[in-house]
Amino acid sequence: MRREPGQLFFIATQGCKVNQYESQALRESLLSDGLMETQDPALADLVLVNSCAVTERAVLDLAKLVRGFAAISPRPRIVVAGCAVEADRERILALDAVDEVVAQRDKAGLARAGEQGPFPSLRISGYNRARAVIKVQDGCSHGCTYCIIPSTRGRSVSREAGDVIGEAERLLAAGIRELSLCGINLRHYGRDLTPSSDFWDLLAAVDRALAPRWAGRARLRLGSLEPADLHGKALETLAECRLMSPHLHLSLQSGSPEVLRRMGRGHYGPDQIFGFLEGLGRIWPVFGLGADIIAGFPGETEEHFRQTLDVAERLPLSYAHVFPYSERPGTPAVTFSGAVPPHLRRERAKLLRQAVARKRAAFLRGLLALPHMDVVMEDGGTGMNEYYVECSVEGGVSAQARELVRVVPVRVTSSGLATRRADIAPAGETA
Repeated sequence: MRREPGQLFFIATQGCKVNQYESQALRESLLSDGLMETQDPALADLVLVNSCAVTERAVLDLAKLVRGFAAISPRPRIVVAGCAVEADRERILALDAVDEVVAQRDKAGLARAGEQGPFPSLRISGYNRARAVIKVQDGCSHGCTYCIIPSTRGRSVSREAGDVIGEAERLLAAGIRELSLCGINLRHYGRDLTPSSDFWDLLAAVDRALAPRWAGRARLRLGSLEPADLHGKALETLAECRLMSPHLHLSLQSGSPEVLRRMGRGHYGPDQIFGFLEGLGRIWPVFGLGADIIAGFPGETEEHFRQTLDVAERLPLSYAHVFPYSERPGTPAVTFSGAVPPHLRRERAKLLRQAVARKRAAFLRGLLALPHMDVVMEDGGTGMNEYYVECSVEGGVSAQARELVRVVPVRVTSSGLATRRADIAPAGETA
C-alpha cells in the first residue's frame, strides 16, 4: 500500500473488537510513516476499510461503504483489508471502486509489523477510544458449522503473557483506564504455548502484574467467553482478581442442546452455565451479563427455539446480541436440511430481543439501589460503568475523556442510566 508523507487517511472499521485493535495498529503505523489522520472521509487521500465477514450483512455493508467512499470527489484511494477479503476476494475485487485488497493474513505486513513467534506482532501504544482493547489471541481451531472465521483467520495462536502485560502497561501509562482482553476464541488461549496453560492463567498473570499499582485506579474487562470455559478455575481466578469489572459476555448461541450439537458446540450446555453463574453470584453480588444468540439455525424447531427463549428468560442477562442465522458460503451449515424461513428467523430474533429487553429493564432498575458506581468517561458527558451500562453524568464539574469517575445512579434512561458525580451534591443540598 502506497504511503506518502502528508497524505490524509481515514480508517473505517467493521466487526469485532479484535478488528478495532488491528485498526489501531494500522493507524499507528500510518502515523509513524508521516501520514495524518482525518475524521472526515471527504478530506481523505486514502481510505482503509478494515472489513468483517462474519455475516452476509457485514459484506453487504462493506459494499455500501465502498460505494459511499467512491462517490467522494476527488475520489480517495480505497483499500479493503481483513476478513472479507479472505472470505470473498473475487466479490470484493468486483467492486469497481476498490483500488487494492489486503487479506487478513497479510494485515500485519500492512502495519509493517513482521512476526514474533507464531503470533502476528501487531502492537499498539495508544488508543483512539476511551476504553482500549488488547488482542491476546487470534484465529480458531474449533470449526463451528456456521462460522467462516477459521478460514479467514486460521488456526488459534496465542500471545505471550509478558507481551500482553507490556502492552497493558503502555496503555495505562498513556492514560487509558479500562482494558479489554480480547480474542477470537479465548477458550483456545495458551494451547500453543504450553500444554497446561489457558486464558485464566493469563488473566491471573495480568492482574498480579498490574493490580499492585492500578487496583482502584483502572480496570480489566474480558472479551466474549465460551460457556465451556466456565468452570471452577474460572471462579477461583475471578475471585482473586483485583482489577476485574463485574461483567462477562458469553458466546451462548443457543439454549437447545440439539441445536448446539448441530452447530458443533455440543461441548457445553445450559446447565453448566447456570451452575457457574450461581457460584459467580457469591463472588460478584451484582454483575452485568451479555450473550450472543443465533435465531433460526437450520433444523431449529419451535421446541428448540422455546428452549432457547426459556434459557434467555432464566439467565440474569443485562443485554444480548441476537442475530437471525445468516448463511455463509463454505461453511457446513449451508448444506444442512431443515432451513428455517427468513421471516421466521426474524420473528424468533424479535421475540428473543423482547425477552432480553425486559431483563435489561429490570437490571437497570436494580442498579438504582447501588450507593455508587465507577464510570470511564467518553466524550460528551457519557461513559461506561463497570457493569457495561452506558451512563450519562449530569451537572457539576465535567470530567475528561478516559477519566475514571465515581458516580451515584439517579434514574433509568433509554440508553442506560443517568448519574451524578459522587463528589458533587444534588441541587438544593450541601456536600
